[in-house]
Amino acid sequence: MGFSAKQLQALRRNLSSRHIRTRVSNGRELSYIEGWYAISEANRIFGFDAWNRETVESRCVFARENRGSFLAVYVAKVRITVHAGGATIVREGHGSGEGRGTSPGEVHDIALKAAETDATKRALATFGKPFGLALYRKERVPLLQGSPTLQPAALSPPPQPRVGSHPDDTTPIPRPSHYYGRRHQSSMTELLRRDQVQAKELPASDPPLAPTAVEAGQAKIDKSDLAIADPKRLRDKAHIKSVASQPCLVCGRQPSDPHHLRFAQPRAIGVKVSDEFTVPLCRGHHRQLHQAGNEAAWWQIIKVDPLKNARDLWEQSHPSTLQKS
Repeated sequence: MGFSAKQLQALRRNLSSRHIRTRVSNGRELSYIEGWYAISEANRIFGFDAWNRETVESRCVFARENRGSFLAVYVAKVRITVHAGGATIVREGHGSGEGRGTSPGEVHDIALKAAETDATKRALATFGKPFGLALYRKERVPLLQGSPTLQPAALSPPPQPRVGSHPDDTTPIPRPSHYYGRRHQSSMTELLRRDQVQAKELPASDPPLAPTAVEAGQAKIDKSDLAIADPKRLRDKAHIKSVASQPCLVCGRQPSDPHHLRFAQPRAIGVKVSDEFTVPLCRGHHRQLHQAGNEAAWWQIIKVDPLKNARDLWEQSHPSTLQKS
């Protein structure tokens, strides 16, 4: 037992050229499929609950910092397991990824995700044409459906939205990159034109519905001066960058993520605490802290006073505020 006749038909079908993207790397033009599309095809062909992905190995092979700019390169090994008709098929793939930016934690995170996605696509490519197997050949033009030449995605016109059923399935599958935002395009255009006509018919003496810039500026209130004051939430990118350059408070490893102490100020919807309550944590302890739930109890267990350390780091980057106090 193994793949069904329907699955085998889907695995033999050529990859459509509208799903191929190109980029230039080291003077060469490379063709590839996006990671979300490869996972979507695996869900469609194998089934949502009939396959799984496992990262067997991942490591950082290169890391560098130059004047506040960070670079990291990761390699990863991914294992794909598919269950089909009582049989288990296992495939593996290797991939690499790099990340660049000003935040060391974000750079390493981006590089690791890119390596895992690359390894996943390479492992899935061993199952056949729908996953871009033909893209690894030098002469791949006759094997692809659609136009004979590969063009960059930015230069090609947006394709029309797909209507109807997929050739390998009886269930209509809307494509995310072509479906959302285009279904009601004609009706939205008609509504905009109707609003413009109504705006022209309104008398010019009607007062504006929104306050002017002067009125908006006068109506602004500093909530910290009220009887029941709101805490000030200061923002300082230079301080956040300075905190990220410090070693982890728990283990002393680097690079670190700037963590905002959530219990230092009252919670607000979608707003972090002030940047003055920020401490450095490595990626492992940062993840462990967010999984703990009770942040104050977590700091008591490891016997570290985060507020004192945050205050010391803020005074180091803002010596003027210390002199005033």
